[in-house]
Amino acid sequence: MRYTEEHEWLRTEEDGTVTVGITKHAAEQLGDIVFIDLPEEGQTVAKGDEVAVIESVKAASDILAPVDGEIVEVNEALSDNPAMVNEDPLGEGWFFRMRVDDPTALADFMTEDEYKAFIG
Repeated sequence: MRYTEEHEWLRTEEDGTVTVGITKHAAEQLGDIVFIDLPEEGQTVAKGDEVAVIESVKAASDILAPVDGEIVEVNEALSDNPAMVNEDPLGEGWFFRMRVDDPTALADFMTEDEYKAFIG
């Protein structure tokens, strides 16, 4: 897994797609998540584009595209149960999967140890 400074995690799957979610740290900082606006499947995104919005009891936060690519799947279960992100942010609480234009770009993100140091 790789991590962004915006507290997103990225996991490359066996089929080459990349699953994106937020870290446990981010979920804890947000508090109870009550709504998630997910991107559309088939949507082409550029790095830094706003692709999802999370609303919690504390704040609303944007999820940005970590890399250029196409959204190929969204976690529809979050529409009915956004609290899954609080309960299992690194597992069932994932947001979307994307086919990235340049898989080597993932090497630019933090490793788990680097992320732990970052949130210190």
